[in-house]
This record gives sequence, C-alpha cells and structure tokens, in this order.
Amino acid sequence: MHAEPGPTLEAALVWMRRDLRADDHAALWHALRAARRVWCGFVFDRAILDPLPRADRRVEFIRDSLLGVDAELRALAASHGVEGAGLIVRHGQAVDEIVALARSLGVQAVYASHDDDPAALARDARARGALADAGVALHTCKDHLVFERDEVMTASGAPFSVFTPYRNAWQRKLDPAQLEPYPVARHAGALAPRPPGEPGVPTLAAIGFRPTNLHELRLPSGPAGAQELLDDFLERIDRYDQTRDFPALKGPSYLSAHLRFGTVSVRRLAREAQQRASAGSRGAEVWLSELVWRDFYHQVLHHHPRVVGHAFRPAYDRIRWEHGRHADERFAAWCEGRTGYPLVDAAMHQIRHTGYMHNRLRMVVASFLTKDLGIDWRRGEAYFAEQLNDFDLAANNGGWQWAASTGCDAQPWFRIFNPVTQSQKFDPQGRFIRRYLPQLAKLPDKLLHAPWLARQVDLDAAGVTLGRDYPSPLVDHAAARAQTLQRYAVVKEPARS
Repeated sequence: MHAEPGPTLEAALVWMRRDLRADDHAALWHALRAARRVWCGFVFDRAILDPLPRADRRVEFIRDSLLGVDAELRALAASHGVEGAGLIVRHGQAVDEIVALARSLGVQAVYASHDDDPAALARDARARGALADAGVALHTCKDHLVFERDEVMTASGAPFSVFTPYRNAWQRKLDPAQLEPYPVARHAGALAPRPPGEPGVPTLAAIGFRPTNLHELRLPSGPAGAQELLDDFLERIDRYDQTRDFPALKGPSYLSAHLRFGTVSVRRLAREAQQRASAGSRGAEVWLSELVWRDFYHQVLHHHPRVVGHAFRPAYDRIRWEHGRHADERFAAWCEGRTGYPLVDAAMHQIRHTGYMHNRLRMVVASFLTKDLGIDWRRGEAYFAEQLNDFDLAANNGGWQWAASTGCDAQPWFRIFNPVTQSQKFDPQGRFIRRYLPQLAKLPDKLLHAPWLARQVDLDAAGVTLGRDYPSPLVDHAAARAQTLQRYAVVKEPARS
C-alpha cells in the first residue's frame, strides 16, 4: 500500500452551505487531507435572510441543524484528542464574512460544495475574487448530487431534456465507488479548536427571528433528525411504490428538507436504495428514481438557467395568462385554500400550516392553478418558494414547469388533472381532506370530493352550508378545461416575427 500524501497547507476553512453535516462530507474530507488545521464555518447570509418573514421554519430548521453539526464536529475532534473544536457561525453578508473569517484564521484555502443556483454561482464568483485578493484559494467540489453538471450527457455530448433516457444513462454510469462515503473521521485529527471570541451557533433571536411551529410538526432537525427519519423510512421503503401517491398514508420518506440542507448525504440515500433495488425491492427502485429526478432538474438548471423566469420551451412564453383583479382574487383563494375543491384546499392548508406538501398534491394544486384558473405558473412557483421547508430552486422550477407543460419532459398541455377524480382516486376515504377541512368531516365519503353536487338534505345532515362553512367552486372544471385548451393552442401557432 502507498501512504497517503501529507498535508500541503498549514490551515483551511470549510464553508458549509447546503451540506450541514460532518459525516460523508466531500469538502470537509478534502480540507482535512490538505491542511494541518481545519475549521468549519457557516454564515447566516443577510442577503437571503433579510427579505424573509421574521418567523420562518427554514431558518429555524437550519439553526437547529447547526447545533447538530457543531456537536458532530466536537465529537469527531475529541475522538482524536482535540478539545474545543466546533462550528464557527457568523451573521452578515456571506462573501464579506467568509473573507474576514479566512483572514482572521490565516488560512490558505477555503473549501466548499457546489451550489448551482444562479444566485449562488454569482455569490461564489464574488467570493473567489475577494478571497484571491486576500491570497486565499477557493476550492469547490460536488457533494449535493449523485451526478451533476456535465456528468450525464447524451451520446452527442448534449444535455438531456427527457427524463427516461437521462435515467437510463444515469443508471448505466452509476458505479458503487461513486456512492462510497468520504471517510471524514479518519482525518478528523486536523480539526482545530475554535478560536476565542469566534461565535458558535446563535439563538434565533440573535439573528432577528422568532420561533415557528416547527417543533410541533415532528420534523426532527440536523444529522440526528435525518438518521431518525431514514431509519423509519427504511422499514417502509419496500412499499413505497404502493403508498407514495396517497397523502393520508405514511408513504414518503419525509427526508426532502434534509436533502435540501444536506443534513444527510445523498450518496448514503442512493446507496441504501440501490442495494435494496438490486435485491428486488420495487419500492426502493421507484424511490431511487425520485433521486434521479432530483439530479435531472439540477442539470436542467445548470445547462438552461433561463428556466428561472422563462419557460424551458420558449413557445410556451407566448401563453396569455389571466391577469388583473379577478385573477388576483382567484390566486388569493388558491393560496388560502378557498377554491371549493376539497383536495386542492386541503393541500393548500397543509402547506400553510406545515411548510410541507405531499408530492401528488403538488401536482394537483399546480395543475389546478395553471389549467383550471389560468394563472401563470411563476406565481405558484414563487408562492411555493415562500412556503416550502424543502424549497429547492431546481426541483421547484422543474415541478411547476412539468405541471404547466412548459418544461422538460412535461406532461402534455392537453392533459389536465381533474381535481375531483384525483381526490376520489388518491384520498378515497377522505382521510386527508378531513384532517385539513374539519368542517366537511361529517359528509359521507362519496360526497366529500365534490360537496356542491350533494343534495341539500345531505349537506344539512353534515352541518355544511356552502358559501358559509365551505365555498362553492371557483370554476367549473369542464368549462375551465375548454378554456385551457384554447389558451394553450398558441403553442401550435408559428411565432410572429
């Protein structure tokens, strides 16, 4: 065996962003192997935080997760006889704070994981320049995805625009070695004590935020919370293909926020799924495919950043969406769960109360907004960006463009979800609807999905008065469908010069 080369740097800083863990952490592993002393830092970036409401579940989730990262780092260092290590946390403009921290620590390099959001790429370009001016190198590496950027391309070297051939190429390229964890613990003796005066994890109040209902929602935070959810899901993963579409069932992994903020390694999740899929688990195979969708949407964003604000297929930018006061009123009713379609309204109550929405319901409510109400998908995308605990630009944009039929490999524009049949199929006993619309709880199952079709005697027996206890439908689905087919017909017309 050949001995590993020794450290070439005196000191390095790991800048954590969407990789809030110490285990199987690519940038941390590279830094620990390259430098004799390594610190880890996180910045609560005011450019991101200042526009947010003062009570934001994501900020609270991040802050709580940082406590877990700090504990992991201290334990890793202590296992090598190093006391006093831990996460350094600052609050300010990210580039300014990282450059100042790199200077004060006297490091020669900063290590970080890739982030392909356009705003993050611009931030990293500024950081690279500012650090270079200070004589510090910025090294970035893949960590957030299994395959990223140009790693999975067509035979002609172009990016894929259809999911199934992308998934096939992804699976052909996958090698067990690519899912191996980075052995951080082996090199953790290079973790350095936190310098006196450098702040650790602040309170929420210290960064100007208030507690939310996060702790009531049973969404455990940090690496330990991710492990708890993963352990639970692995007991159910074999049934994922059968349960994932039913919002009243415990079908999903509920790991999406942990994937978004990197409190769990995507390599770990893909490895777990791949091993079970190889052993014949259909549920694991389908869940692994969901991780491939995640990579797919990130490569779309990388190669086509214009999708932020524009349709992936330019012809669809010619669609004339509803606008004006009437559209605004309908959009508000959609946001507030007042459309008169119970499954849609229950889903919108779920996202407002919890910051989470079941994936099947994300498709249903997005289709309803764009194809029943005729409202621009970008308005829905922006609302989800405000509400979702697991908000990820690539996935959110990809999902909305899929539903609106404007994106990569989207459902055809003439395929329009019927909110009533979706309700009857995926919440047949109305368990999910009753959870979020208790005013309808006494309606029989068969009437729950379309209360406006119920006889007056049945409404009276259930104590429901339409227009008082629950709204009448905003639109007639059949009429709205006809309008949508006309609206989307523009994509078949030649563009005007």
